[in-house]
Order: sequence, then structure tokens, then C-alpha cells
Amino acid sequence: MAHSVEIKNLDLSFGAVQVLRNLNLDIVEGEFLVLLGSSGCGKSTLLNCIAGLLDVTDGQIFIKGQNVTWAEPSDRGIGMVFQSYALYPQMTVRGNLSFGLKNAKVPKAEINARVDKAAEILQIAPLLDRKPGALSGGQRQRVAIGRALVRDVDVFLFDEPLSNLDAKLRTDLRVELKRLHKQLKNTMIYVTHDQVEAMTLADRISIMKGGMIQQLDKPEVIYAKPCNKYVADFIGSPAMNLFTGQLTGTQFAADGFGLDVTGYEFAGGARTDGPVWLGVRPEHILTGEAAKAASYTSEAEVDIVEPMGSDTLVWINFAGQSVRVRTDGQSGLVSGDRLTIGFDTARLHLFDAKTENRL
Repeated sequence: MAHSVEIKNLDLSFGAVQVLRNLNLDIVEGEFLVLLGSSGCGKSTLLNCIAGLLDVTDGQIFIKGQNVTWAEPSDRGIGMVFQSYALYPQMTVRGNLSFGLKNAKVPKAEINARVDKAAEILQIAPLLDRKPGALSGGQRQRVAIGRALVRDVDVFLFDEPLSNLDAKLRTDLRVELKRLHKQLKNTMIYVTHDQVEAMTLADRISIMKGGMIQQLDKPEVIYAKPCNKYVADFIGSPAMNLFTGQLTGTQFAADGFGLDVTGYEFAGGARTDGPVWLGVRPEHILTGEAAKAASYTSEAEVDIVEPMGSDTLVWINFAGQSVRVRTDGQSGLVSGDRLTIGFDTARLHLFDAKTENRL
């Protein structure tokens, strides 16, 4: 498949601080790629390098096969949507949408056609004569997206565009963004620290840490087979439960419990005896009758119960630590109850204690 954006051996330093390190990334034509990571991991910096807002220290950036490493942002064929709406308050919505096109000397008839088309796609046609001060946060963000849309470019860059919105609006606009991508089929690169946004929007997710890509794959692969302990801990809500222990053959032993990991799929067939981390997601800890049929079964005391409607998050005291278990929404559990739990070997995760890489 043709590549829309290619990043080759990219380095970026601010003085002695290296922010991006020998980074390589190929983004396929029409792909929705999400750059995901915690604050300071380099995801927004990478996006700004692609946009031409930052000069790279070393490496090259190609967009649609053209080397744009030193090209001006306006010459890169990109449209960018920022976290802040950055709208001109004195202009109407139509004025905001058409401003960049007027500066680019686009003919008036074409400007009107592009603005009307963007307004229709984003469902803001009735708002074209309003000013930003008369719009809600979600409407303003739609206008900001529309401003990128009218440029009729091949690549859209989104820098945490939903983080200023309330939870419900974020969910609504997330669905609209996915629908927008399905309709336009343009390449979209989206920066977020919100893993739910990443999992729901992305064709592929690039998880970053310390200016480097930790794992680049489809959301379902990253969830099912995280390549290291950092990715495992970062993806999933609530976070994965992790236990330190020792692996000998197929036997895992930790303080307070031990189990046979026969059936676990070792990465590349590699099996290493020694200190390891064992991980299990809260939703993969079996309870009740299902737990009794598991290869490993135990009992634990319920500490805290957090009802969440469709399911219930239960904190239990197990193996000397607080462990999260996701159970049925109508579980009826209360603090002090005894809960039968079980582990399914096929859904466990093992990481080397030293390298933290998946075994």
C-alpha cells in the first residue's frame, strides 16, 4: 500500500535534551493513526515536526512521496486542528472557515463551495452566521475541524482536539470524527493521552515513551499482546494487575500464590526461567462459577466496591496487594464478602523483570 507519511531516522533535541530519538514511522494512505502516550513522551512534538512547526535536528519527513523536511507548513498539504479552538472572535463561522482560503487567493465561488461542503459534513450549516462567542464548546471544535477541512488536503493532524470538552461531548465528537474519517478516507494523525480515544478511533496506535515508539499495531493486538510492561500497564481501563514472581519451566511462583502457565503463548516460542512480572487484566479475572472451572482458583476478601452501572469494579485483597476485578453490574457484592476468583492461562501476560519485554 502507498505511504501517505514517512518519517525516517527522526531526531529532535532542545539543547542537551533529546525529545525524539531515531524515530521511524510509515503511515499508510487513508489510515487513522493515533499517537498515544503520557505527557512529555514526544507525541505532540512529533506531530509539530510533521506539520513543520518545529525544525528537526536530524532525519527526514516525506508526505505523499515529497521530502518536506524543510518545507513551510503551508506547503506540506496538511490541515491541523489544535487543542484550543483558536478561532477569530470578531469573525462569523463562515469568516473563520474562509479566512485561510482568502489569504491563499482561492476564487470566491470555490471558497463558498468548500465552506458549504465542510459545514454540511460537520452539521454546522445553521451556525455559519454566528460568532464563536455564541457557540458551545463542541460547536467551536467542529468549526476548528472545518477550518482544516476546507483546505482540501491529504493529511489531517489533530493535537488533542477533544481534551477541552466535557465527557459526554467528547464521546459524541469521537463518534463524529470516526464517521468523518470513514466518509473522507483521508490520512489522519491524532495525538491523545486518552487510551479510550485511541482504542476507539485508531486503525493503528503508536504508543510512545521517552521520544521512542514502544509498540505500533492495531488496537486489538496492543490490548491482547502488549510488547512490554509499560504498554501493558498503559492500555486498559482500569489498569492491568501486575505481580512479581519467579518463573521456572511452566511454574510461576509469587508471594502468596503460584500457578501453572501451561497454555501461555510465549512470544517467538522463547521461554526464560527467572524473575518475571505476571499480568492479568481486571476483566479477565474470572469470578463465581466460571472461576471454579479455571486452571487456578482462589478466594479473596472484597475491600472496596465501585458500581459503574453496566459492570462493577471490585478491589480485593489478594497475594499481599490490592487487585482490581471487573464483575457483573448486578453482582451485589459488598465490602467484607469472600469472592472466588480464577485465572485463565491463555489470557495472562508475562514480562521479563529486567528488560520488561513480553515473554
